Amino acid sequence: MYSEKVRGNQEGIIMSTDTTNTTPQVTIYRTSWCAFCHTEMQWLDRLGVPYVAKDIEEDEAAHAELMEKINGDFRGVPVTDVAGDIILGFDRPKLQDAIKAHKLEPSAA
Repeated sequence: MYSEKVRGNQEGIIMSTDTTNTTPQVTIYRTSWCAFCHTEMQWLDRLGVPYVAKDIEEDEAAHAELMEKINGDFRGVPVTDVAGDIILGFDRPKLQDAIKAHKLEPSAA
């Protein structure tokens, strides 16, 4: 069993009303105890950007997936994959640039 969660708000439901693409292109590799991981998820929730959160301590497949993406060069969490761009830590400017570059910003209602 795995602990992957699709997040878009506190209930774990994608908030986007766009039904053409409901698959999040943002994946956060995290741990349960990481404060920066939780802060990043709250920030993405506030922005309305859907994401998948994967706990690398509880989910061996998520751990292996992360190690493959970073070539085994683990330095800490969170590690965020924004449509293929790997960002270490809760680095808002880099995350905002990647979200914008990949056109993942939610459209205004």
